[in-house]
Amino acid sequence: MAVDTHKETLDFQTEARQLLHLMIHSLYSNKEIFLRELISNASDACDKLRFEALTDDALYENDGELKVHVSYDKTSRTVTVTDNGVGMTRQDVIDHIGTIAKSGTRQFFESLSGDQAKDSQLIGQFGVGFYSSFIVADKVTLTTRRAGLGAEHGVCWESNGEGSYTLETVEKAGRGTEIVLHLKKDEDEFLDGYRLRNIIQKYSDSITLPIIMETEGDEDKDNKNIEETVNRASALWMRSKKEISAEDYNEFYKHIAHDFEDPLIHIHSQVEGRQSYTTLFYLPARAPFDLWDRDRRHGIKLYVRRVFIMDDAEQLMPNYLRFVRGIVDSDDLPLNVSREILQRNKQIDLIRGASVKKLLGLLEKLAKNDPEKYQKFWGEFGQVMKEGPAEDRSNSEKIAKLLRFSSTLNLGGTGATGDSDNKQNISLDDYISRMKEGQDAIYYITSDSFAAAKSSPHLEVFLKKDIEVLLLSDRVDEWMLSGLSEYEGKPLRSVAKGDLDLGELEDKEEKAAFEKAADDYKALTDKILEKLGDKVKDVRVTHRLTDSPSCLVVEEEDMANNLRKMLEAAGQKVPVTQPILEINPLHPLLKKIRGEQDEQRFSDWSGILFDQALLSEGGQLEDPALFVRRMNALLLMMDEKSGD
Repeated sequence: MAVDTHKETLDFQTEARQLLHLMIHSLYSNKEIFLRELISNASDACDKLRFEALTDDALYENDGELKVHVSYDKTSRTVTVTDNGVGMTRQDVIDHIGTIAKSGTRQFFESLSGDQAKDSQLIGQFGVGFYSSFIVADKVTLTTRRAGLGAEHGVCWESNGEGSYTLETVEKAGRGTEIVLHLKKDEDEFLDGYRLRNIIQKYSDSITLPIIMETEGDEDKDNKNIEETVNRASALWMRSKKEISAEDYNEFYKHIAHDFEDPLIHIHSQVEGRQSYTTLFYLPARAPFDLWDRDRRHGIKLYVRRVFIMDDAEQLMPNYLRFVRGIVDSDDLPLNVSREILQRNKQIDLIRGASVKKLLGLLEKLAKNDPEKYQKFWGEFGQVMKEGPAEDRSNSEKIAKLLRFSSTLNLGGTGATGDSDNKQNISLDDYISRMKEGQDAIYYITSDSFAAAKSSPHLEVFLKKDIEVLLLSDRVDEWMLSGLSEYEGKPLRSVAKGDLDLGELEDKEEKAAFEKAADDYKALTDKILEKLGDKVKDVRVTHRLTDSPSCLVVEEEDMANNLRKMLEAAGQKVPVTQPILEINPLHPLLKKIRGEQDEQRFSDWSGILFDQALLSEGGQLEDPALFVRRMNALLLMMDEKSGD
């Protein structure tokens, strides 16, 4: 059938050009990885065809034997990788080859350091396997046809990696994709069958469909080269653990996760009984760039009796474990299972529940047996784990045991500036083990930055009494607290909410002095309340403060100020609540205000007390110019008095 040829030259997306430039200039020290990446992509294409053909057998086009073929030609100096998988349409090629994954692109380029070793790791993290072809090739030709379309719908893509590519409609008899790499002058090592076989066996041995190569120099009676399967072509997860080496596990992870680094740890389980299934889960060593894109999921692959069913089976893993990579292979699910069926399938619920418990148990063992490795995990994925208590109430206690925080203990009892001491290395068990005799709560403070948290005036009495307070400054912390109100019977209590009652930790003499001060300053608090009007709900004497003149608190049942700021910044409406202004009767400023006879100056001082308290917790002043005028007027007044 004649093909209506349609050829055009298109430019790469800007980010693609930047990445290709890095590739071509040999960022990778391990060039052979290109073959692993192309074979992994081919394997994925075959898996996708197998899944689609479950409901449309005609997609096989009378060729149901899925495989990947690798060949080389010394004369033309090419390496070719061919698959008979699902193939691509013209638009698919533009979307997947001419454009790099949308998520995380900007963060990727901002992270490039100029250090080739570090940058090559970043490229691996970003998952751009096809582009690795340009490490060894100065031209790449890709020919493809989508399964189910006619031969006239073939597409040929070609580029030298310099910034543009050509796209042409061609005739292609068979479905699938063929990639031809025209090797650079100094890459002759890949024109050797023995070398290519070694690479395949090293990286792709556990791919579950055959990888075919022609044998060297052998021909059959029809003068055709004899083909052989180079890889083991068996599901790694179905083998006995004793047969699988650490290297096998690591290479299989790189295949399914499209990662260039070894995983941090893995767990491999086979369950038999009322339900029979196998799971193999990995924790990556490094967070992907799209970790915070909750809609982009590429964690768990679902198989049924070794037949690939779907990628990104979100029903198998909760969102707070979205960084987990791996496979689930069930013997009991139907082959035509769909995402809709999975959503209401009790077997999936059981597999998911058991898988989550296995992973949380793995993390608990890691934290206990290898704290250093666990801290590495926490540094990469801790903020995601903090979503767990609110999302997974049934496992909130297990998740809480795995959480790590910074606290006033990291400050060494000081209020030093900077974020260098923001080490989230303290567990709730650690905190409880250090609680003072008579202490009945786990104290914390939330803020929009670590610097603001550790400098908060709300900490002053706790630092004075050497009572540890958790410093929570991650955006996810407020969400976490909605699902974590207590741990091991100890309530979590904000130091910035409600009346501060330290119970047995309070000195009786201090308490008596505080009660006396509250009576003595009643007239002052009433007058400040009058001047501030509806800005505050109340004004009262506090014993939270030792150095600051004032602070703002909210009632126990009210929304925390930090959460309010976050929601307002996101454009959400929040209920109107008034804070309580607490004043420190021992501070010289309060003694001065108490003796102030001028009504206007008293009003200015009252406003400054409120504004300072608001600023100290990162709040926004309603009228910054008024605050400046009041401060200047009072400074000038004090200067005049000192001149007298």
